[in-house]
Formats: sequence, structure tokens, C-alpha cells
Amino acid sequence: MNNVKSNFSIKDLENLSGIKAHTIRIWEKRYNLFQPNRTDTNIRCYDIENLQKLLNVTFLYNNGYKISKISQLGEDKIPSVVRNLVSEQSDNGHVLNSFKMSMMNFDQALFFKTYNSLLKEKSFREIFYEDFIPFLNEVGLLWQTDTITPSHEHFICALIKQKILVNTEKLQLSTPTNTSKTFVLYLPDNEIHELGLMFLNYEILSKGYQAIFLGQSIPTFSLKDLLPLYDNIVFVSYFTVRPEKENIMAYLNDFHELLLKDSTSQLWISGKMLQEINEKDLPKTIVPFSQIDQMVQNL
Repeated sequence: MNNVKSNFSIKDLENLSGIKAHTIRIWEKRYNLFQPNRTDTNIRCYDIENLQKLLNVTFLYNNGYKISKISQLGEDKIPSVVRNLVSEQSDNGHVLNSFKMSMMNFDQALFFKTYNSLLKEKSFREIFYEDFIPFLNEVGLLWQTDTITPSHEHFICALIKQKILVNTEKLQLSTPTNTSKTFVLYLPDNEIHELGLMFLNYEILSKGYQAIFLGQSIPTFSLKDLLPLYDNIVFVSYFTVRPEKENIMAYLNDFHELLLKDSTSQLWISGKMLQEINEKDLPKTIVPFSQIDQMVQNL
């Protein structure tokens, strides 16, 4: 079965563009900017071309263009005005829209073009913090509202992972210069969202530390194998959906008892599931960080 979306509701367009559905209807009726199809029950249905146009219109509108002026530009003129405006300034809104269209169209050429244009002005680290993180936050919201499918999310995340891996490999070719700690990066059982952890691996290596990346769904007991081999281990994990709310404190207490209690090791944790715990209840060996950059500052 093909689960890829090619038609969008007006609510989808609102979620993707940030423009309220009421406003989109006004732009459609008053300025004839969009030509949606209609279902048998007379509900608007928009195609990918309508989405592309709306994102371009939104970009111009957010940069001071009046909607009446935009409507007079014509179908072919709007993209060229957007390109000219982008060439004159650095605008995060256009970057996000380009990544969105890359995701919606499964267009890896557009992703690479957008990324390479950013590289002319920014480092990889700056691109991740200033562009990828805001974009991924939007992807999460689009996923929660059923605006995108798993195919969209997996496609775009795979491309971002490629960029993290390429830049990480460059650092792995160097010998660690800071041997005071060894970082072991892993995700707990049934946790597969490793993008944040992969970038933390990059950041740790960039600071000259040794990093051992274990990846997805690692049982706690298997981490004991590392204790005899390294002193001052800092385990690093990222909790996006696991452990579940009702199990997270038990998981952390068990981790402390099994791996940290009788050693100099620590566990650093970040991710969305941290909002489900009371930090005051944590053992001192477990250190929570609300954001990736906070963890990086403590390296």
C-alpha cells in the first residue's frame, strides 16, 4: 500500500506553512492564489504544487510583501522573486521551507542543494543548531498532527544522518587528545530515535574525547562489559519515547544500581521523556540536560 501523501487538507497546509486556514481561504477567494480540488462532499483538497506555492507566498509575505502584490506576480514570477530575495539575505524561513519541500517531494537533490548553499556561510555545527534542529522540531509537530507520514520522516532523517556521519568520520580519523573521560553513547531498549545521539557523538569527538557509539536499543546489563575496560565512563543517552513514563524512574534507579553505584561513572541523559521525571529524585550519578547544547557545554 502506498502511504505517501500527495493531497493535503487545508489543515495540513496550515500546519506546514504556519498560515491559518481562515487566511488561506481568504487568499484563495479574494486573490485566486490557489486552485484546490474538491471532494464529493465539497471539501478542499490541495496538491503538492499548491503547497509549494503557499510556502513561497508565505516566505514573501513574512518578508514584507503585501498579499495583493504577491497575487499580481503570476505563477512563474513568484519562485524567481523568492530566489532573488534569498540571494540578497540569509533567511532561515526559506531554508525551512526548502527542507519541507524536499521532504514532501522526496527530493534529495533539493536537500543537498539547500545544505550546500548553507555550507558556504556556516559550519556544519552551525547548520545543525540553527537549521536542522528547528526543522526537526517542526517535523515532530507535523508527525503529531498526521500532516506527514512515516515515509516523509524517515526520508529526511536519513539524509540528515548522512551529513552527521560524514562529519563524524572526519573526527574519528584523529587520535583522542583528552583521556580524562570515555563517553559511551547508547539508546535504551526499543528506543530507535538516534539522530540527537549521533550529533552528540560528533560534538564529543570534536572536543578530543574518546567516544564509543553503540546506537539503538541497548539492554542495560550489556553495558557492564565496558566497566572493566575504561575508567571514568560517562554513559550518554537520549530518551525520545523510551523508557515509558511509568517506567522511567525505575529504569534510572536500576541503571544506577547496576552500573554507577560502585564506580566513578555517570549517566548523562537528555530528550523529551525527561519532562516525565522529577530531577530531585535522581541519584547524583545521573545528570539530566534539557537541551543538547547544555550537555555540550559540560564536556
